[in-house]
Amino acid sequence: MHDIRAIRDNPDAFDAALARRGVSPLSSEILALDEKRRACIHAAESAQADQNASSKEIGKAKASGDEAEFERLRALVAAKKDEVARMQAEAKDWDRKLTDMLMGIPNLPHDDVPDGADEDDNAELRRHGTPPEFAFKPLEHYELPGVQEGMDFETAAKLSGSRFVVLSGAVARIHRALAQFMLDTHVSENGLTETWTPVLVKEEMMYGTGQLPKFGEDSYRTREGWWLVPTAEVTLTNIVNDVMIADSYLPRRYVAHTQCFRSEAGSAGRDTAGMLRQHQFEKVEMVSITRPEESRAELDRMTDCAEGILRRLGLAFRTVVLCTGDMGFGARRTHDIEVWLPGQNAYREISSVSVCGDFQARRMNARYRPEGGKPDYVHTLNGSGLAVGRCLIAVLENGQCEDGSVALPEALHPWLGGKTTLTAEGQLV
Repeated sequence: MHDIRAIRDNPDAFDAALARRGVSPLSSEILALDEKRRACIHAAESAQADQNASSKEIGKAKASGDEAEFERLRALVAAKKDEVARMQAEAKDWDRKLTDMLMGIPNLPHDDVPDGADEDDNAELRRHGTPPEFAFKPLEHYELPGVQEGMDFETAAKLSGSRFVVLSGAVARIHRALAQFMLDTHVSENGLTETWTPVLVKEEMMYGTGQLPKFGEDSYRTREGWWLVPTAEVTLTNIVNDVMIADSYLPRRYVAHTQCFRSEAGSAGRDTAGMLRQHQFEKVEMVSITRPEESRAELDRMTDCAEGILRRLGLAFRTVVLCTGDMGFGARRTHDIEVWLPGQNAYREISSVSVCGDFQARRMNARYRPEGGKPDYVHTLNGSGLAVGRCLIAVLENGQCEDGSVALPEALHPWLGGKTTLTAEGQLV
């Protein structure tokens, strides 16, 4: 959520930043609501002061025996009490309208984010590795002989419908090993705190990280009012919801491996083949809570953590910075990491790392107290470290051999009990 004081102080800069995201000017509408809210608050405070002054005079009138003055003052106090209640209710109503409006406005981009309309305007930062060359036409992951038995879309469709999968045998073990490899690397080498969190959350937690109110159709809500998390960003970030954090606590870096659930509303026809886009999937998520002056550097550190997983797996990838028109709702700057998939002959997103500034912290009322300073809002960051299913796809496609087997990355061998290969028959050897 945005700082109303910053909008009051520089409405033109606010509108100019929104324009970079393709949003029409909103400062006039916001400030009109703010002015009505502030006028009601001022009127309520004035009426309260009059009520208090008259209340003090009632006793004097009673003591002097001036019954007429006593009754006049008592009626005035009663009227002022009603006026105070009415003005406070009006102020609360205007405050709700202002908050609702601010909740629906996307974050403002950092100055170093490239302008653009969509993914075609994203800017490449760097590439790592060289896509492998094959003496045969590479297959997509679900076409590989050793994968087909252990990646069952037909049974999943019977159980749950489209965009689900049942993994079994060696494929399920590789999937699990990838998640454990990621977690252990982030904890042991990158200094993140392993965390286990619920996948059902209260509605206010979804508001806190920005999934609500605008993007409710993208997630699943239970009859009891809980929401299934689209990512562990929701739970990990909301750990500091409504908390005054000690300065010594920062920076705080979390990592969690969870199931994630997304309705994928509006994505019909996009990436539906195989495991690339599922309603239920697993992700290793990173979240950092930092001091404001540290958040931009933290974005680069988190990006390196995610890239490091791909480097160790020997996978070719590229990193891009998203343009203003392609960034997510809550981000100020986003780095997407795209892994090479030979079966598609393309780079595809496997991680998205974003710095949100104080945007989420204001929604959550997450603050810290600097040493010797006044309380301030923390900055929050989140990123995939990595999407487990997409990493499985990349490992299978990049390691495929002409005989139908898959050579597995050396870095993964310890998490597979020393096994190095997925055979064309679907066995680990």
